[in-house]
Amino acid sequence: MFIISNAITLLLVMDPFGNIPAFLALLSNMDPGRRRRVILRELIIALAILIIFLLFGGYILKGMHISEPALSIAGGLILFLIALKMIFPETVRGQGIAGDEEPLIVPLAVPLIAGPSTIVMLTLLATRHPDRITETFLALLIAWLSTVLILLLSDLLRTLMGTRILKAIERLMGMILTTVAVQMLLSGIAEYLSSLGMI
Repeated sequence: MFIISNAITLLLVMDPFGNIPAFLALLSNMDPGRRRRVILRELIIALAILIIFLLFGGYILKGMHISEPALSIAGGLILFLIALKMIFPETVRGQGIAGDEEPLIVPLAVPLIAGPSTIVMLTLLATRHPDRITETFLALLIAWLSTVLILLLSDLLRTLMGTRILKAIERLMGMILTTVAVQMLLSGIAEYLSSLGMI
């Protein structure tokens, strides 16, 4: 249950359905074969970055003297803002990338996939459950593989489902993520008040 619940949460945070318009707009000038290769490469880079934060995020927090309640509250706020953008999406703007150019790391790998919310979520899971790193990694892998599948099929999904259905799915994911964000925020506040002996 730990793996499945966290895989779902990470998938919601990565928001592959919401990222379909951005990926297609940024790579609009590429042929489908080349576009798929670029998407796969960027997703592999994003996975590598996320694994680094999963393994070493706790040490980074200790070095910066950031407490777990502070991370939980910050994570809740970030997730809440991300969820609001999913529920009330802005129109993707941009002319795409020139045919002879390829994005590298920014903006596809970071921040669209390995964004602040995903990094905070993984770091929080690693610090709260240091004995379950393997399970957290499996949850990340499930969410990542799902994201890979959705984004590699982005052209087909947009054709079959249409933009309106994709937006509806994104908004539904945003509503679910809102509850996760509020729970994380409340947990962080409770932990902070408990550390002060107030509850």
